[in-house]
Amino acid sequence: MKKLEEKLALFVICLFTAIALLALVLILYHIISNGVGGISWEFLTTAPRRSGRLGGIFPMIINTFYLTGLSVLISAPIGVGAAAFMTEYFKKGRLANIFRFGIETLSGIPSIIFGLFGFLLFVIKFDWGWSLMAGSLTLSIMILPTIIRTSEEAIRSVPQSYREASLALGATKAQTIVKVVFPTALPGIMTGVILGVGRAVGETAAVIFTAGSSLIIPRTVMDPARNLAVHLYIMAVEGISVEKAYATATVLIVFVLIFNTVATRVMKRFMTQTAK
Repeated sequence: MKKLEEKLALFVICLFTAIALLALVLILYHIISNGVGGISWEFLTTAPRRSGRLGGIFPMIINTFYLTGLSVLISAPIGVGAAAFMTEYFKKGRLANIFRFGIETLSGIPSIIFGLFGFLLFVIKFDWGWSLMAGSLTLSIMILPTIIRTSEEAIRSVPQSYREASLALGATKAQTIVKVVFPTALPGIMTGVILGVGRAVGETAAVIFTAGSSLIIPRTVMDPARNLAVHLYIMAVEGISVEKAYATATVLIVFVLIFNTVATRVMKRFMTQTAK
């Protein structure tokens, strides 16, 4: 009877996995099959004209890298540091539970709420206007809970014996965290950063409220910027060019796949060198 239950459970799990993979494949096929025909060298290297009806998406590609890179540079050190503090120094207690509850609550807030918050604080209150900095700070706040929770779990999974051995050799607690805990927990930390990047790259609501939708490359962090996701949204919703919307979506998917692949390879190489 137990073997039958195990086989049934395995069948159900495999079935649901196959359904999820099939849905993913169908979505990717639909987008790529409709968008690959609109991709050309000119499309990737020229600026849009006539509100995007003509030309390419080169400024949006650069703006996407700017927004995503700046948001990760802000959120990753803060997120990993907060996770280390909560795991190594702030393990238990009522206040720690309140902080963890707040982080979990933030991770479930819709992105448009972050966009409105960033708009009211950075654009209006700080009088920055629609700018690259306002958009990056909003994105960094939005992806911070993901990085903190993932990094916290990764740091907690490091065996306690590693810490005890390092302390026994005379290392301080801070040295143990930097030299022992972080390298061991790096795969989990990188997973959280990759998840955060994936969310930041495809974000629309938070960006359009804070970074604006300028079609040019910003010269400073206080200039407005439009990323690929916002450009895709405007092309599709306003009916400017459905063909270019599909092409932009295809480029966005390819960029996410390339980033995930490169980040995974770099992480594996680093872990191999660390092991040696």
